[in-house]
Amino acid sequence: MFGKIMNAVDKALTFFEDWTLFITVMAALAALFFNVVLRYGFNYSLAWSEELVREVIIYTTLIGCSAAIKNRSMIKIDALVQLVPQMKPFLNYFSNLVTLTFSGLMLYYGWLMAELQLRTHQKTIILQIPLVYLYAILPLAGAMMSIRTIQVIYQDIQEDYGKKG
Repeated sequence: MFGKIMNAVDKALTFFEDWTLFITVMAALAALFFNVVLRYGFNYSLAWSEELVREVIIYTTLIGCSAAIKNRSMIKIDALVQLVPQMKPFLNYFSNLVTLTFSGLMLYYGWLMAELQLRTHQKTIILQIPLVYLYAILPLAGAMMSIRTIQVIYQDIQEDYGKKG
């Protein structure tokens, strides 16, 4: 039962990650392309394109962390695992616990920061996007990273159980 729920959540998160990352990167790429054409072809520059690209970089970095956890491509220092291979399962669980702690902190403090932006009604300089939308990415990414880490832990437990059984 838990495995079916995890598969459904995995499919939903994968769909969300893939499509939102694709759409945001394509929008930033189009804005940059048109800005370059206007700048060098017509000696005119779009002021908002750099701001859009900066916000897309923030979004893709934070949401990309969730995808990186799923694909097990987070940066890790594995020198100790190479020296003492018997410690690999323990170190994997420790790494996942640290990631879970970090994602919990992102969720909590990101929520507080988004709440502050909601109260102060601040906006970006050029595009006038309410900053609460940008800061809301923090708790969203924290929640997604938590779910992905739990999925990885579940997969590791299934693999360890399969080896013993």
